[in-house]
Amino acid sequence: MIYPDSKGFYGEFGGAFIPEMLLPNIERLKSCYNEILSSDGYKQKLSSLLNDYAGRPTPLYEASNLSSFYNTNVWLKREDLNHTGSHKINNTIGQILLAKELGRTRIIAETGAGQHGVATATVAALMNMECVVYMGEVDIERQAPNVARMKMLGAEVRPAVSGSRTLKDATNEALRDWINNPTDTFYIIGSVVGPHPYPDIVTRLQSVIGIEIEEHFRLKTGKDYPDYVLSCVGGGSNAAGSFFPFINNDNVTLLGAEAAGLGEKSGKTAASMACGDKGVIHGSFTYLMQNDDGQITEPYSLSAGLDYPGVGPLHSFLKVSNRAQYIPVSDKEALDAALQLTRLEGIVPALESAHALALLNKREFLHGENVVITVSGRGDKDMQTYMREFNL
Repeated sequence: MIYPDSKGFYGEFGGAFIPEMLLPNIERLKSCYNEILSSDGYKQKLSSLLNDYAGRPTPLYEASNLSSFYNTNVWLKREDLNHTGSHKINNTIGQILLAKELGRTRIIAETGAGQHGVATATVAALMNMECVVYMGEVDIERQAPNVARMKMLGAEVRPAVSGSRTLKDATNEALRDWINNPTDTFYIIGSVVGPHPYPDIVTRLQSVIGIEIEEHFRLKTGKDYPDYVLSCVGGGSNAAGSFFPFINNDNVTLLGAEAAGLGEKSGKTAASMACGDKGVIHGSFTYLMQNDDGQITEPYSLSAGLDYPGVGPLHSFLKVSNRAQYIPVSDKEALDAALQLTRLEGIVPALESAHALALLNKREFLHGENVVITVSGRGDKDMQTYMREFNL
């Protein structure tokens, strides 16, 4: 496990580079989040909702057909079985409880693939709180089922129409909203990105994934840890949660799959660690996609949830410290992996999760090794893409 320092830095990455208007909100959150998250009352509420509402713990499934195909032991951490269909609900439950502790009455969020937006709208409905979700105009078109779910849950979905009209631009709009509504509004950030303390908050709330992996793996195998843990990385919340208990255990190899889009050298990619450089995005110093003048460039991925030009500062730190390896995966490789899982195991993964599954074809795993892959979400939301790409 690893935590940021008092200023929110993991080594050189992190911090809170924010407009002055946001400073009171961030300082208030920094001053109390540790105490709230560690309090018995908060932990009891969180545990109850995760278990009885979200459906945790999720299974660690031994994928026998994939294991036979790759001649290694493949385990799937089934976050797709959570209420709302992804890991995002872990974070939104935790953050809305935090918002209530701070006396906030209005919730805002950003979303790309729509899973975080749906999870936020879900908990806002549960807690009877006003909810506004910002979503890129392009993503609204390609993730129509999730847009409908958010609206049915009572959330207002506001389109981001600037820039690439995707996740980056939705985040920009959410931050503007927060600046304009500092007293009653809480911003539920969907990944391990943004200014401190958000990367730490989201990592802790998603660490339930890795904690369950460790516990269930020990129960099922009698061994203390797997050989590999694999996850997809956009902002990187499911990967941060999956990796968290194993960061200080060098016996576990940590592999993250970045969205390479049409290829690392194509100019149409979202692989910020493979193709980007260090800089500041949305209040955090990290790796991001930028041009020679330091301007953020437009990312591309067929997967709306990975279509972000940066990455969480924890992942940047794990990269430069060589504790984790991050491997670009193209659209085609992810699509092939999605179809393979569907045909071999009867599980339709989210396109984001398919990037992690594609790592099975990019590394050689030995017979007898144990490879855990986090299936971060289910593929219902991506069926239009799958229908088009597979001529279904």
